Amino acid sequence: MKTDIQIAQEAKLEHISEVAKKLAISEDDLEFFGKYKAKLGDELWDKIKARPDGKLVLVTAINPTPAGEGKTTTTVGLGQALGQMNVSSVIALREPSLGPCFGVKGGAAGGGYAQVVPMEDLNLHFTGDFHAITSANNLLAAMLDNHIHQGNSLSIDPNQIVWKRCVDMNDRALRNIIIGLGRKSDGVVREDHFVITVASEIMAVLCLAENMQDLKERLGRIVVAYTYDGRPVTAKDLKAVGGMAALLKDAMKPNLIQTIENTPAIVHGGPFANIAHGCNSVRATKMALKLADVVITEAGFGADLGAEKFLDIKCRMAGLKPNAIVLVSTIRALKYNGGLSKTELSVENLDALKKGIVNLEKHIENLQKYGVPVIVALNRFISDTEDEISFVKSFCEERDCEFSLCEVWEKGGEGGIDLADRLLKMMEEKQSNYKPLYDLELSIKEKIEVIAKEIYGADKVTFDPGASSAIHKIESLGYGNLPVCMAKNQYSLSDDPKKLGRPVGFTVNIREAYVSAGAGFVVAITGTMMTMPGLPKGPAAEGIDVNDDGKIVGLF
Repeated sequence: MKTDIQIAQEAKLEHISEVAKKLAISEDDLEFFGKYKAKLGDELWDKIKARPDGKLVLVTAINPTPAGEGKTTTTVGLGQALGQMNVSSVIALREPSLGPCFGVKGGAAGGGYAQVVPMEDLNLHFTGDFHAITSANNLLAAMLDNHIHQGNSLSIDPNQIVWKRCVDMNDRALRNIIIGLGRKSDGVVREDHFVITVASEIMAVLCLAENMQDLKERLGRIVVAYTYDGRPVTAKDLKAVGGMAALLKDAMKPNLIQTIENTPAIVHGGPFANIAHGCNSVRATKMALKLADVVITEAGFGADLGAEKFLDIKCRMAGLKPNAIVLVSTIRALKYNGGLSKTELSVENLDALKKGIVNLEKHIENLQKYGVPVIVALNRFISDTEDEISFVKSFCEERDCEFSLCEVWEKGGEGGIDLADRLLKMMEEKQSNYKPLYDLELSIKEKIEVIAKEIYGADKVTFDPGASSAIHKIESLGYGNLPVCMAKNQYSLSDDPKKLGRPVGFTVNIREAYVSAGAGFVVAITGTMMTMPGLPKGPAAEGIDVNDDGKIVGLF
């Protein structure tokens, strides 16, 4: 069986200018990165902004398992299927982080015959957007420490610095560090921390900014520290906004590539969904809606994380109204949720399926709370039996949820024709009445409790003393009316990754809270979530290489 990278490298790519023509984009509106990648120039938006919006479709999934769900694969395959049906469509995705690529999770290009290409470029340096975000983040950190070293005219309390450095790599040794050691000229000695670039507030700011003016205003609002008397110090106070904006100027422009079947794909931004808001950029999504009749986008991890943040943060902020939601699942993952080990998933087991399908049930219920029509895409594996498929189909239809069997990994766009056809009919027949889950006028704790109880299914929420104090301070500074971005493990609806299926009778504990004033949300950290992941015992990096012909091998 061919690997994903072998399939991707055998694809017949079109010049990116030819791909752009399918969206009526001229060469003058492209900034080329070789033959197969381009950025969409700023002038393009002025040409298309008066057009009516197409329909917006969100692809999400059940909680991820080692069995695999194939959310990005389904997203890409659905876009390819619409292309085969001659429907004006475009895929809008996030960019991958190097952390998972060299760690354990893998990339974000899809799989099998439903991939975006060139997949090696996408999964590695791509067009340099993440490097720009990392540089802007660390410029702000450098200017902060330099200000303290040069006399500290803003009276910054070194014990109340909240801005962290970042790097786009899983590097646990950088979670907690000491800086400024050495001579007096080497800076002020203090404790510091690193986050992975995709968890940086700069990433969130770039993904939520509408234009350069909005970007600069958001950058200026970023809180980096507090003074000795408790006043917030911002990036604007440090006069860092212009320098950061200069570094992010080109990164603000969405990227255009293609799928294996030459379907256009706009790929831009990449916040994680378990520790950030998990959606591609507002700019890319809004541009896509002007360029095509149907836009297929996705949100990271399960619907309890990515979809909730897409619907409660991104759509609310950007004024987006999704027309439909595709909820991806697999029989293997449902049986894993039902208690089977990974080695037992290829054998028919209706009892385990019935036990584990409650995870899918909870996600269906959650998404229906937003008033958006839902269709379940069952990503088919060769081991799935007709009885298992029939059970899932009936289960979904009994819950007023459309159903489609999806085979895009094996067949590409052809394997998604049924899903595409049912999706189009559903959007014609069912009106979307999208509404956010909670009102912004609720207190921060009340918003957290709504998410924990309504989406996760928790009985109650507890707050560590430090989290309660932080929330009180956030509200006293005037940030209480912001939405909440929950940092939670992706494997369980609860804050305990070992509680699979549909846990009940559990408590969610909030360990930490802080404001991302530039992004425009409050982050609440649950359980033991880390904003800087670590590499596994056997990282994927060990199997990646470049052969004598200069071709990358071992990348999935």
